[in-house]
Amino acid sequence: MSTTSTPSTAPHPRRLPLAGVLRLGRPSDIWFKPALSVVAAVAPPNLLLLALGRLDLATYTMAGSLCALYAHHRPYAARARVLAWVVLGMVGGLAVALLTAALTRDAVVLVTVGALLAAAQKALSDATRLGPPGNVILTFVSSAALFAPQTPGQIPGHLGLAAAAGLWAWLVGMAPGLLRPHGPERRATAAALTAAATHAAARSAEDHARTRATTAAAVQTAWQTLLASKAPTRTRHALERLLVRAEVALAAPADTDPARLRAWARDLRGTGPVPRAQAPADDHGAAADELLGVDTELAAPPRSLWARLGPLTPLAARTALGCALAGYASLALGIGRPYWALVTAAALYQANLTLTWSRCVQRVVGNLAGVLLFAAVAPLAHLGEVALVLCCLALNFGAEALISRNYWLGSVCVTPMALLITEFTGFQDPGRLITERVVDTVVGALVGLAAAVAVTNRRTGDRLERSLAHAERARERAARLLAAPDATPGALEAARRALAAALADLRATADAASGEWWQRALPQERVVLAEQAGHRTLAVTVRRQGLLPDGPAHAAGGAPGTTDEEAEDVRR
Repeated sequence: MSTTSTPSTAPHPRRLPLAGVLRLGRPSDIWFKPALSVVAAVAPPNLLLLALGRLDLATYTMAGSLCALYAHHRPYAARARVLAWVVLGMVGGLAVALLTAALTRDAVVLVTVGALLAAAQKALSDATRLGPPGNVILTFVSSAALFAPQTPGQIPGHLGLAAAAGLWAWLVGMAPGLLRPHGPERRATAAALTAAATHAAARSAEDHARTRATTAAAVQTAWQTLLASKAPTRTRHALERLLVRAEVALAAPADTDPARLRAWARDLRGTGPVPRAQAPADDHGAAADELLGVDTELAAPPRSLWARLGPLTPLAARTALGCALAGYASLALGIGRPYWALVTAAALYQANLTLTWSRCVQRVVGNLAGVLLFAAVAPLAHLGEVALVLCCLALNFGAEALISRNYWLGSVCVTPMALLITEFTGFQDPGRLITERVVDTVVGALVGLAAAVAVTNRRTGDRLERSLAHAERARERAARLLAAPDATPGALEAARRALAAALADLRATADAASGEWWQRALPQERVVLAEQAGHRTLAVTVRRQGLLPDGPAHAAGGAPGTTDEEAEDVRR
């Protein structure tokens, strides 16, 4: 490994941005899936309780129903496992909250337990890469349950309602697999191909630099989606070959046809068969060699949960401290629902302070706009319990339909929905609810952000050093194999896959570290050099493997189609 010293970025406080924080993006390709799923999961239990005259129990069935929001990006085999764990986690957190509420009414104790639960839910969600909506829904349910009057004898029945609704949510989440069993894998591969086409079509060096990180992230996400399905199938192998073409475009954009990539992506989003990527070398050997790296990655043992939790300790500490202080501040102000401040703080914490600040602005703006929407909707919802249930369903749909465009826009619907849920036990004064929600939002945001500033995550620098070393080792291994005349195609493909994954991880880690507050000096120039060298090595590798459709002429001293600069990079 090279020990050349390169200048580092000096530590300094990061500027917290305002530009672009509220800008609306394009909606998710599958925005309608969580929106329709949550309506399908919430409606039957709520309508059944409404018919039985026990709408007051809907807060418990909502706990299980909201599990339908999770895992829409995962293959169905993996989704079944993840949704089952989400339901168990939801019921487990609810059980702790209800038991605590039954044993004590001390508000300080309740807030403390809620903060500890929020920290555990945040750490586990991030360690398992649960995906949106992450820990926020789990924390919302458990925190609200802490302040619901409860007796020990009621707990089994309430948990039973949550578990039954959770089972229904599991069925709702799995139902689309009957019609399109490989839908998630096809969408992830299509997204990677589209990003790769944009990268290949870029003309300037600035555009290439801008699109490279996005493409690498999309490709890595698609690989994780395909690998999550575990069982090898003909469809998965066809998708893997297409994804290899996206990787080739990332490594050698000048030799890639963007139109072909976009055509494949369009076909994948449809309902027809998976398009076949023609092997550029012999039809059998090259196609098989492309997937050897996939088999190698599947055979690698996964990191233990404990190993993944370790780096998240500072983030968990931020969450626990921020949620506890927010709840205590709300109690000191005499607010009747301190869990709103606690949940606001819990929703803020992201990978670094810059992202946390952005989420803080989005949360405050969305909640303030949401209380205005509640003021407009409340008269309609108060017409009767049927109107209340229908308004909640509409807001559930609106929240999931809008939140992928920007978090604040989704919060505009989430806030009135949360306020209406509190009225399942009886209609309340809208003015008082609005006042309490505004105060708790501001208190939770201010105190939560202060905790994020106070608890500096210096481990991001350590993680960046480890990611950098890992990327340099992966690049050196690929270079050694390129220089070895007896290197097997399988070993070369495994090295290419490992290098591509290491570079994607390096960029994600560098972005997280650069957004942290008062971070120590970061080796930014070394990161840039490692990325440049790594991508040059990837370009040499794909040409050596014959993965390009029409490779250029041989360059002196390198693989087929290798440029002088790339060949020299390999020799070094």
